[in-house]
Amino acid sequence: MRSDHRHEQHWRRAVALLALVAGISCLPGVAVGQPVEVGPIGGYRFGGDFFEEVTGQQVDLDGAPAVGVVVNVPLHDGLFVEALFTHQRAHVTVPGTLLLPTTRWRIDVDHWEGGGLQEFGTDLRVRPFLTGLLGLTRYASEGDNEIRFTVAAGGGVKLMPWRRFGLRLDGRVFATFVDAEGGAIACTPGICLFSINTDIVWQAEFTAGIVVGF
Repeated sequence: MRSDHRHEQHWRRAVALLALVAGISCLPGVAVGQPVEVGPIGGYRFGGDFFEEVTGQQVDLDGAPAVGVVVNVPLHDGLFVEALFTHQRAHVTVPGTLLLPTTRWRIDVDHWEGGGLQEFGTDLRVRPFLTGLLGLTRYASEGDNEIRFTVAAGGGVKLMPWRRFGLRLDGRVFATFVDAEGGAIACTPGICLFSINTDIVWQAEFTAGIVVGF
């Protein structure tokens, strides 16, 4: 029951995010005549470093399915504001030791991203694009819940046999800054040199989805 409640909260937040971004279409500067595009997406996300980050040891799982939703609000000349939410849930088996038994963990990884999408070409039915996004990543298990800063980039194509309905195929790479620490390594009067160490978790995601224009 608790798990269902958490899952419902994620989707409520996603709907709220989509409503906020869709409201941008009412602002000055938004392209007139182009529809706001909304669609569910689903696919597979690779990169098991998050699972090892949560469990604290190596696990034999490289990725898991991911689902989400994406919103594109048109601006001008093929440029869109994009909002993206994707959710991944994985169950990993953590090997036991002499003192601890083998256990099975449920791990959730959510990406909340916002940024831009640029389409290329003049064919309105086949529309290749590139994306750049910034946002937050939440990764959690039963006993832990962390939020970190993320940047993402990707590309793909929209196949639009109809103006307000089509298919979207794309892939993206996420770089999540898990831990960062720094300190001065040398100082002279008025000048200091600093060292910064950052741990980055990489994930790659490939999805397909439906595009619906409003």
